[in-house]
Amino acid sequence: MLQTAGYGADPHTAHAAELIRRACDAPEARVQLLVGGTQTNATIIDGLLAQHQGVLAADCGHINVHEAGAIEASGHKVLTLPHHSGKVAAEEVERYITEFYADDTYPHMVAPGMLYISHPTEYGTIYTLAELEALSKVCHAHDIPLYIDGARMGYGLAAEGTDVTLRDIARLADVFYIGGTKVGALMGEAVVVTNPKLLKNLFSLVKLHGALLAKGRLLGVQFEALFEEGLYFRLGEHAVGLARRIREAFRAKGYEVVVDSPTNQQFFRLPNSEIDRLSREVSMEYWGPRGTTHSTVRLVTSWATRPEDVDHLIELL
Repeated sequence: MLQTAGYGADPHTAHAAELIRRACDAPEARVQLLVGGTQTNATIIDGLLAQHQGVLAADCGHINVHEAGAIEASGHKVLTLPHHSGKVAAEEVERYITEFYADDTYPHMVAPGMLYISHPTEYGTIYTLAELEALSKVCHAHDIPLYIDGARMGYGLAAEGTDVTLRDIARLADVFYIGGTKVGALMGEAVVVTNPKLLKNLFSLVKLHGALLAKGRLLGVQFEALFEEGLYFRLGEHAVGLARRIREAFRAKGYEVVVDSPTNQQFFRLPNSEIDRLSREVSMEYWGPRGTTHSTVRLVTSWATRPEDVDHLIELL
């Protein structure tokens, strides 16, 4: 029977944190394991912002659309920016902040206190290294942190044509998290704080939000498994390779590819009759409301998708 100290003070969690620091090439980074993505976003964003501040994010961003107001529930406003295939542009972040402080009435308004992005985005797209460097430069010029939601980061790091590595993310982001839940873990997200000025009381902040797992080793053993021998990266490569096969098959059949996604999320516009037929055997999600004759759907591969599952889907087309 295994007995260890609770609340993450166990050797498995300590080892997992060290493995993550090595993978990030960030020996001084702090690592905190939490359970789920929304819980992590709500906890970290609340900790990074002062009471009068809000978080800049794409209008399609997860915290703005699909987290049921978790950020607003903590007393912080989501300040939206237009998205470009899911991404925000550095020049628009710069413009928002500059114009905010150019307004003499800015003390009456919610101040932009940080930037939130996700990599990959809600559209399965990824930032280039140059785009991340530009965003990081703008944030640091205005003394606000850059926070990256990495719930699907494993699939972004394995994306076709990416020039971004985990070490790049650790170098450019002040805080980010590595998603375990969507890459095979039963549960778990690993928050990495690379800016030593931020979140100095992170453990207490996690406790404050009711997010501290008493049996913390359950998170630790999973991130040990993911990072000891590179399993995290191999699982991402597995899913992206299968997603590529799906995209090529749909394109070969003449179906419209809605988003040029190089990751495990693929978006297609199909006749409703075809969606209804495929849905008898294939799990897919409407991306937006169902149209009159055609609709956009999302198909997602994962660590658990089998090559024979993709073979069967292709046979159905």
